Amino acid sequence: MLTDIEIAQQADIRPIGEIAAKLGINEDELEFYGKYKAKLTESLIDRMYDKPDGKLILVTAMNPTPAGEGKTTTSVGLGDALSLLGKKTVLALREPSLGPVFGIKGGAAGGGYAQVIPMEDINLHFTGDMHAITAANNLCCAMLDNHIQQGNSLGIDVRRILIKRCLDMNDRELRSIVAGLGGKMNGVPREDGFIITVASEVMAILCLANDIDDLKQRLGNILIAYTTDGKPVYASDIKAQGAMAALLKDAVKPNLVQTLEGTPALMHGGPFANIAHGCNSVRATKLALKLGDYCVTEAGFGSDLGAEKFFDIKCRKAGLKPSAAVIVATVRSLKYNGGVPKTELTKENLDALKKGIVNLGAHIENMHKFGIPTVVAINRFLTDSDAELEYIEKFCTEMGADFAMSEVFAKGGEGGMALAKKVIAAAEKPSDFRTIYPDKMGIKEKIETVAKNIYGADSVVYTTKAEKALADIEKLGVSDYPVCIAKTQYSLSDNPSLFGRPENFVITVRDVRLSNGAGFVVVYTGDIMTMPGLPKTPAAEKIDVDSNGRITGLF
Repeated sequence: MLTDIEIAQQADIRPIGEIAAKLGINEDELEFYGKYKAKLTESLIDRMYDKPDGKLILVTAMNPTPAGEGKTTTSVGLGDALSLLGKKTVLALREPSLGPVFGIKGGAAGGGYAQVIPMEDINLHFTGDMHAITAANNLCCAMLDNHIQQGNSLGIDVRRILIKRCLDMNDRELRSIVAGLGGKMNGVPREDGFIITVASEVMAILCLANDIDDLKQRLGNILIAYTTDGKPVYASDIKAQGAMAALLKDAVKPNLVQTLEGTPALMHGGPFANIAHGCNSVRATKLALKLGDYCVTEAGFGSDLGAEKFFDIKCRKAGLKPSAAVIVATVRSLKYNGGVPKTELTKENLDALKKGIVNLGAHIENMHKFGIPTVVAINRFLTDSDAELEYIEKFCTEMGADFAMSEVFAKGGEGGMALAKKVIAAAEKPSDFRTIYPDKMGIKEKIETVAKNIYGADSVVYTTKAEKALADIEKLGVSDYPVCIAKTQYSLSDNPSLFGRPENFVITVRDVRLSNGAGFVVVYTGDIMTMPGLPKTPAAEKIDVDSNGRITGLF
């Protein structure tokens, strides 16, 4: 059996100009990054401005498990299947972060015969967007520390610096550090730490900005510190936004690649949904809607994280109205939620399936709360029994969600035809899309609305640190901002060990931060971390390159 990278390397990849031509894009509207990747220019975006929008399809999932659900794989296969059915389809996906690629996850551009290519480039340096975001963020940090070193005319309190340096790598050693040691010439000693690049506010800003001018203004609005007398300090106060925007002038342009079957894919931006808002860029999504009849996009992790933020943050801010949603699930993941250990998931177990399917039920209900027609996609494996699949189909029907098998991993677009037909039918239904809370609601009320209505929590409690942070944020007059709740992806609760559909639990908010440039309030719950670590056996151990530059071991 071929690995993902072997399948990708054997693909008949087409020059990116041919893929662009399918969408009516001229060569002078492309900025080529080799033969198979390109950035899309501002002139194309301007030309597409008045074009009508296609239908927006969101792919989300139940809570992820170690068994894997295949959300990106399903997104890619669905796009290929829609293309086979004669629909002009464009994918709008996230760029992978290097941290998980070298950590526990491996490659992140789909799998099997439903992949985006060139797979190695996409998973590694791609077009340099992640590096540009890292550099822009760290430039702001360097300018802040330099301001303090050079006399601190703003009176910045070194104990209340909010922005952290970032790195696009899993590195737990950098979570909490002491910087500026070694004498006066090396800066002012203080506690500091790194976050992973995809969790940075600069990443969120790039994904939510409308254009370079909006990007620059948002960068200037980043709240980076407070003064010793409690006044806020923004990136514009240290004159960092211009240089930051200069570093991001190319990164802000969407990237065009292709699937194994030649379906165009715009991959741009990649915030994690457990610690950020989890969606690709607004620019890529809006452009994909103009270029195709159908735009298939995804949001990270389960609907409690990625989909909620897609609706309540991205759609709210960008004026997007999705036509349908797909919830990806597997028989294995449902049994895992029913208490079956990973080593026994291939055995038929209807009792565990019935116990664990309540997790899927919660996600279907979530989609209904947003008023979105929903299709459940079962990512099928050879070990799934007919009895198990029949039970899931009956359950979905009773929950008011359509249902389809997906075999795109093994069969590509052909394996997604049943799903694509159900998605087309769902997208034709009336969509009564709505956000889960209004703008004019207090920050605490928004947090509690999501916790109770989406997670199923009984209540929310706040640490003293969180209460103080909320008070400081409310003084800045931003209570109309949406909330971006950072929570474990493995459970509907903030406890990663509570599977299925937990009941009688409380969400604990331990800290709150303002992402003023992005335009939302980040709420940290449970033990969620913004800098992951590598696992005991990282994927990096298997990755290699030979003397001809051929990469192996990348998933």
